[in-house]
Amino acid sequence: MSTSSRTPVAERELTFVRTFDAPRELVFSMWTEAKHLAQWWGPHHFDNPVCVAEARAGGPILIHMRGPDGNVHVMGGAYVEITPYTRIVFTTSVDDNGVRLLEGHNVVTFDDVGGKTKMTLQSKVSGFAEIAKMMVGGFEAGWTQSLEKLDAVIRSRHSR
Repeated sequence: MSTSSRTPVAERELTFVRTFDAPRELVFSMWTEAKHLAQWWGPHHFDNPVCVAEARAGGPILIHMRGPDGNVHVMGGAYVEITPYTRIVFTTSVDDNGVRLLEGHNVVTFDDVGGKTKMTLQSKVSGFAEIAKMMVGGFEAGWTQSLEKLDAVIRSRHSR
């Protein structure tokens, strides 16, 4: 396995904007309640048998993403800032045997647009080991698929 350094070997920064046909409170809760995060986090065909989310400044995030092959990918992180229904700032990280492979910094804002919610996600990822180059390369696809799953969960909850 490659060793990591504090100098990133790969970085990527992306912004995603989505409008959900649901109230801001519902969309916000999808990012702050573990029971909701577990339903949509990660690429298609992944599930999350372990999901911890303590939505407060300094609160931990821990998600075990299980791929279709059965392998589990552990992602940690923490909430940095929570402004109810308006803004969430959180970090994400992936470690392997105590070596930091990947770090993410994420800012999600929520705007009420006539009863719908405009969500903007600004996400930056830095990889610190050779294997992380592949992970950073899949960054856009991973977020895109997660947001597609989020949309499906919101639609199913809001249509009730």
